Amino acid sequence: MIWAAHDGIDLKHHHVKNTNRTAPKSENVYQLLLVKLYRFLARRTDADFNKVVLKRLFMSRINRPPVTVSRLVKNAQEGKTLVVVGTVTDDSRILELPKLSVAALRVTKTAKARILKAGGEVLTLDQLALRAPTGSNTVLIRGAKNSRESVKHFGMGPHKNKKPFVRSKGRKFERARGKRQSRGFKV
Repeated sequence: MIWAAHDGIDLKHHHVKNTNRTAPKSENVYQLLLVKLYRFLARRTDADFNKVVLKRLFMSRINRPPVTVSRLVKNAQEGKTLVVVGTVTDDSRILELPKLSVAALRVTKTAKARILKAGGEVLTLDQLALRAPTGSNTVLIRGAKNSRESVKHFGMGPHKNKKPFVRSKGRKFERARGKRQSRGFKV
């Protein structure tokens, strides 16, 4: 038996598993149907748009943060559809909404009502696939991933300015050593 030069074992990466998702963890039938659709489009079209949408459909909910209507307004372009692989939520801070064309996985009741009232339209991702199979005239938008409350606590330590897990914010909770000059030191 003759061994070819390339038939070795990669010792450095011998038991390294590829951890990229190839399917969503969710068992939602509609999401699985969308995955089927965009898997087909990603394979049969040359558009990177479909590959990106497919990859985002696999993501966990933490990696698909919600997008507010105000972010959509900021990124809106004339004659283009805004695409969100996630949830679109309402923003009461914005009083007047312009006419928007939005395609998303989910849209909250109030956000949908406001977009439609302003003369805009709300599409599902399968309707978008029929209208723009290659993602032409679309703008892909993501929400802010680090806006979650829990992120404020990450990397806690002295001089890190991170949010401590404190039971209460009163006088007698974590207000002594390290918090006041008169009690040892102040961070």
